[in-house]
Order: sequence, then C-alpha cells, then structure tokens
Amino acid sequence: MTDIAVIGAGMAGLVCAQQLSQAGYSVLVVDKSRGLGGRLATRRLHGTWADHGACYLKPKGELFRRFVEILRSRHILEVWTEEVYELTADAHLSEPKNRSPRYVAPGGMSAIAKSLSPGLEILLNRRVIAITPTPENSWRITVESSNEELTAKAIVVAIPAPQAVMLLESLGEGVLDTAFLDSLRSVEFYPSISAIAGYPLTSQPLPEWKALTFVDDADLAWIGLDSSKRPNPQQPHFVVQSSADFAQRHLESQDLEPVGKLMLQRAAESLSLPWLNTPEWMQVHRWRYAFPSRPWHEAFLSAETPLPLVCCGDWCGGNLAEGAMLSGLAAADEINHQLRHLPLDNVNFFNVFV
Repeated sequence: MTDIAVIGAGMAGLVCAQQLSQAGYSVLVVDKSRGLGGRLATRRLHGTWADHGACYLKPKGELFRRFVEILRSRHILEVWTEEVYELTADAHLSEPKNRSPRYVAPGGMSAIAKSLSPGLEILLNRRVIAITPTPENSWRITVESSNEELTAKAIVVAIPAPQAVMLLESLGEGVLDTAFLDSLRSVEFYPSISAIAGYPLTSQPLPEWKALTFVDDADLAWIGLDSSKRPNPQQPHFVVQSSADFAQRHLESQDLEPVGKLMLQRAAESLSLPWLNTPEWMQVHRWRYAFPSRPWHEAFLSAETPLPLVCCGDWCGGNLAEGAMLSGLAAADEINHQLRHLPLDNVNFFNVFV
C-alpha cells in the first residue's frame, strides 16, 4: 500500500506528487497516457517535435516565475518571443501592445513535465476505471485490463473535472456527498482541435511573427511557427488551434484529417499565405477538455469522506499551467492536513531541482 495515489500525470498531478514525496510520503502516480504532461503535450514526428497542447508559458505570480527561472537555469526553458500578434475579423494585423516574454522548451513542452518526475513512482498506460473504499480503511484503485492491486490511504484526482465525475460518481452518495459531486459537475471546458503541419523549405514568404491570435474568428484561435522553437529546424512547421465553436462542431468527427485541412485552408485565406493550404504532412489532435470555461473558484476541491480524496487541476482557478501548479501545491497541502501534518512548504517542491 502507498500513502497517496495521484491519478493524472499532468502539471497539477506531478507538482502535487513531488511536494508530498519531498515531505516524506510514499506516492504513486497513475496515468492513462503513454507520456507525462497532460496538456503540456509534445508530439515527435518527421524528425522534429511539435507542441500541440500548451504553446508557451507566460508566468504571472512569483512562485511560477521562480519555477520558470529554475527551468531556464537548467536549459529546459528559454524565451521564445515577447510578441503575439493579433488578426482581427477585418484582416487587420496588429502588433502587440503589451510585450512580455513567452517561455518554451526547445525539446518540447513535455520536457517541463519530465523535469517534475525524478524520484516519483509513475505507472503510465494505466487507465483508472474505479476507486472504492476497502474494509481495511483504504482506497482500492481498479485499473483497466490489469490484474494489479493498487491501494492507497489517500487519493488525489488530478484530471479534468468531467473525467473525474465519470470516475467518482459511481461511488454514490453513500461515499461522496451531493454538494461535492454537484461542484465537480459545475466545471465546464471549451474543446479545441490542434493541427500540426509541415512545409517545404522553399515555402515563402515566411511570416514575420512567431505567434498570432485570431480575434473573433469563427474557426481559428491561434497559430504558431512551432519550428522557430527548435534548434536547427529542418523545415518550417506550424501548429494551428481552432476556436471552441469550431471544435464543438467537429469534435465527434471520426476522421480528423478533413477537419485539419479545413483549418489550414482558413488560415491560408485569413493570412494571405496560400502555401499554408498545401502541407507536406499534417497531424490533427482533438482536445475535449482544452480550456476551463467555467472553472472551480478555489485551488482544489475536497470531498467530505472518511478517507482523504482531493481533486485538483488547471480547472481550479482556470489559469492553465500556472493555475495547475498552484492547484497541485494546494491539493498536497490539503492531503497532508488530513493525514500526518508533516512539515510542508514550497521549499520542498523546489528541492527536486537542486
């Protein structure tokens, strides 16, 4: 048996796990994916990397700034650009009014998640399908297509709230109170679709910007020259992100390739770059829970149960990667409060980087 099981290996889950592990708890992280990071997602393809989830970090608070500076000192992050241009509905391209550094990982944004993993016990490719209390006063964790018996004294659920609802509501009101489930159900997300597209070296003209936001566009939200993040790029490649309305219309499409082609067509037309419509290669990814549209108003959500159960994620506060980090730290503090009251502060979290 482990002290604490963390379900979800995104930013919130890994931060929470590190904080608790540094304090002295035994911690197990379980995730359904092949890799770490959640929305800090990087895809390896055609001899390069592409960030098809979170595009960059833009720290606001002091704690997250410190985290970014540590990763910069370890050459995991660097400044990509201070300018994100805007394209309005009338095709007016405007330079940014407020310049601030955007940080990226040249080796892919998933490198941020990997930097949080040292010393942790992590099980990947394990989809948790149920958690149940045991007569021995612990949680039993059931993993799909596995004979593994996982038990823990406490659980942190660090996945999107709608997925947490699907996992937890089967416990019923005999274990979870109605207010907790209602709070969890109240959280809503915008979906998004990301298209990654690579082009010949002869593609001209390349844009003067590295990142651009589409303002009030029915189909597109953002485009970035992702190859400009990479050392010695072999060819230009872009990542295009859809609007929430566009993603909602196409979210259940069985074949996403035509959806990606439509996104590139719209980008080519809007930016007057016709060659964007004819990539050498393309991959498309759907994000069902991309951005919190109705976040939870506190840093975590705790169930009133005899056995500790706390939910966290970027939907707690809704400030993407930074919010996920703060939520993970808050969830760790809450679990610690319900367990052994070990000495716990943010210094513990940063010990992993020393």
